[in-house]
Amino acid sequence: MKKILQSAWFQAGIARAAACYFGFVARTVHWRVEGEAQLREMALGDPLIVVFWHEVLPSMPVLWQRARELGLARPAVVLASQHRDGRLIARVVGHMGIGLVAGSSSRGGAAGLRGLLRALDGGAHVGLTPDGPRGPRRVCAPGAVQLAALSGARILPCAARVTPARTLGSWDLMRIPLPFGRGVLVCGALLTVPREGWQTKVPELSQALDAAMGLALVRR
Repeated sequence: MKKILQSAWFQAGIARAAACYFGFVARTVHWRVEGEAQLREMALGDPLIVVFWHEVLPSMPVLWQRARELGLARPAVVLASQHRDGRLIARVVGHMGIGLVAGSSSRGGAAGLRGLLRALDGGAHVGLTPDGPRGPRRVCAPGAVQLAALSGARILPCAARVTPARTLGSWDLMRIPLPFGRGVLVCGALLTVPREGWQTKVPELSQALDAAMGLALVRR
């Protein structure tokens, strides 16, 4: 059974099913958007580094859906971690039309950074979870800020929350949204990172992501 669960064909099937489910949730949930101007900037402006905490990954397909409704034509890529969970997530977003760049924050980091720089230079948005793929939860690694410093691209801190949802017992307390509920998509203020002294912006990004989560409250 363990061999079956770890087999490539089984993992591919799980990824396809998950992508279909999360896309279905994004379409059936009644959404409220906080930060419409920033969402429009993502849809029509320059390439951005879109950042959110790992726990909200299952709810974020709505971000790309709403941006496309506003006219988004740019491609998007995410970092495909070499960690097992990261590879599965990469397969899921791949089914959603989002491209992959090989690398991770722990292994293959330099290659991943170069790939993301090439993607931004080629006009793609980049999506990152600065506390993924293994945590600690809501602790911001410097990669996203360093990428912004090197590329000149701005960072868009985001969050999303759906009610009802199921909270997993994973390290990130990931919430799995359920269909036909109510949701909030938050696009925070864009963050510009200087090329020199970029390290000072890491706490600022962490605070921006926490603030976005604080705004992602579903009104009854």
